[in-house]
Amino acid sequence: MNWRRHNLKNQLANKLKRWMKVKKTKYISITVIVFGVIIAILFYNKAKMKADTANLKFDSYPVTIAKVEKKQISRDLQLVGTIEANNDVQIVAEAQGRVVKVNAQVGDYKTAGSVLIEIDGELKLAAMKAAQVNYEKSKKDYERFQALYKGNSVTDSQLEAAKLAYQSAEAQYITAKRQYEDTKVTTPISGVVTSRLVDIGDYVKMNSPVANVVDISKLKVNVNVSESDVFRMKVGDKVEVTTEIYPGVVFTGKIATISDKGDEAHTYPVEVDILNSKQHPLKAGMFGKVNFVSSTKGESLLIPREALIGSVKDPKVFVVDSSKAKLVNLTIGNTYDNYLEVLSGLKVGQTIVVNGQNNLEDNSRVTVIN
Repeated sequence: MNWRRHNLKNQLANKLKRWMKVKKTKYISITVIVFGVIIAILFYNKAKMKADTANLKFDSYPVTIAKVEKKQISRDLQLVGTIEANNDVQIVAEAQGRVVKVNAQVGDYKTAGSVLIEIDGELKLAAMKAAQVNYEKSKKDYERFQALYKGNSVTDSQLEAAKLAYQSAEAQYITAKRQYEDTKVTTPISGVVTSRLVDIGDYVKMNSPVANVVDISKLKVNVNVSESDVFRMKVGDKVEVTTEIYPGVVFTGKIATISDKGDEAHTYPVEVDILNSKQHPLKAGMFGKVNFVSSTKGESLLIPREALIGSVKDPKVFVVDSSKAKLVNLTIGNTYDNYLEVLSGLKVGQTIVVNGQNNLEDNSRVTVIN
């Protein structure tokens, strides 16, 4: 009896497993079919939208326009440059020896010819004195031989020998005097000592630097000007220089030099001279903003920068004519804030597209919305 019940249970369990397996397979099949239908619908819709878009044609594109006009512009130009000293001299020793005296400190103002450093010149002084004695003796001998020659007391060769001795002694004296004077190192310009490289007791070699002196009573500002702007300038033009150190203070100057040779960036060095101020003193090495104020102001043909198609190197705009947008090539000049100067390609009064041009092609129909 127990054996029959056990078999019956096994049969029922097997039937239940088969039924569950069939159900699971049906659910999976239904799920796959549903996903397949959804994907098919999505692809169908995408293809339909693409086809509709391809077949869609606009009769007219909405655009915003502006008139081409001439405007009064100021041709002022601002550039940042470095302020430099009018004269910047590195003082070198023309004699060698030990430093015995120092007459300059950093920050001292020295007039031209002032002695900055003294080198031991005792031996050179003695040599100069000996050369001076020999020179004076040779000079007197030559003068005496000249007098004797007039009285026919000496020959031509004796007079010539006296002359040569005199000239040789003079050259030796000049050399010895110069060598002694070189032991006193002087400044060739008036200015401020910015560095001193030796102290008492140091040994100085010939042509070694000992100090630096700058003249900042006048200053110069060096800037590089583009080729499109440099031809509007001339030597003597007035400029205004400002600095961040003295806000609101304007230093008046003028253009001193304009180089005829440009650098690799096609800019030209321009040097501006300004006077230093006692009330607002400037120092070499500071930054200065140079405002080139041209005396000529005029009208130029201008268009908004936003109307431009492409880059400034290959500029184009759309011109509206009889409800059609025509693509026109331009030649661009200077840039003024949000406006571009047009040198050729447009005329005053023409209408150009300033918004909506990205959807346009040459001869596209347009509708003005502004």
